[in-house]
Amino acid sequence: MGSILDEIKKSFKDGSLLTKIIYVNIAVFVIVNLLSSVLFLFGAEAPDITKWFAVPASLSSLLVKPWTLFTYMFLHQDFFHLLFNILYLYFGGRIFQDLLGEKRLISTYILGGLSGAVLFILSYNIFPVFNVALPDARALGASAAVLAIIVAIATKVPNYVVNLVFLGAVKLKYIAIVLVVLDLISFQKGNAGGHIAHLGGALFGFFYIKQLEKGKDWSLWYFAWTNAIKSLFKKADKSKVKVVYKNQGSKRKSTKQNDNEQEIVDKILDKISKSGYDSLSKEEKDFLFRASQKN
Repeated sequence: MGSILDEIKKSFKDGSLLTKIIYVNIAVFVIVNLLSSVLFLFGAEAPDITKWFAVPASLSSLLVKPWTLFTYMFLHQDFFHLLFNILYLYFGGRIFQDLLGEKRLISTYILGGLSGAVLFILSYNIFPVFNVALPDARALGASAAVLAIIVAIATKVPNYVVNLVFLGAVKLKYIAIVLVVLDLISFQKGNAGGHIAHLGGALFGFFYIKQLEKGKDWSLWYFAWTNAIKSLFKKADKSKVKVVYKNQGSKRKSTKQNDNEQEIVDKILDKISKSGYDSLSKEEKDFLFRASQKN
């Protein structure tokens, strides 16, 4: 058992951000359900975890539990809900990392999840059909965050071809369209709040890429915010302050090199859009991967 735990720890430590996100979702699911099982054996009533970690639609409840805007996107109670979210996350996350890098993956996951929560809350407070359900309505699960990632890559490279079991070669844009349409037509069939949250994530993924193509990277907001929080827990070490001489010649050379690299990346992405990822040579795949790690 110890060796298994050591392997899991090593895999988490050395793994990509995608691996870490998947592990966190699994760990939360296991811990929540183990706690419920132990309490059951001792004859105690299991606490309603969703009451404290799922995001509520009620604004008054949200005011006293603001952390739920983040915790809800890592919380699953149903195994198949977790399983399908992980499968979609792994499938979409690998492509996303190759094209846009790890850092943008985590920011898209978090910001897509937040967008889903916001649309869920707004919808339940605006539309009359939800008036009765509003006080007790809560949303949980990674679906909004995952759909943000899938729609983002489908917007970036819509003609990217993937091979699906039973279906064969399918373009990403069709996968994204089907998932969004299924949510749009499922409001009245139950779990309306969940479907609305999914659409919030999808909208973020779409507009994030559209803005990124215009040179506006919304993920910078996320990193500015997280860095500001980190700075609250760190004391400035003035002894490490250095005066650095800026070589303008080197800076211009670096800028020119970055421009050349971006041109190559754009050509590779165009090739992916036309012929799919598998059409790339090993050198092109390696170049795209290295470029994504700099983002």
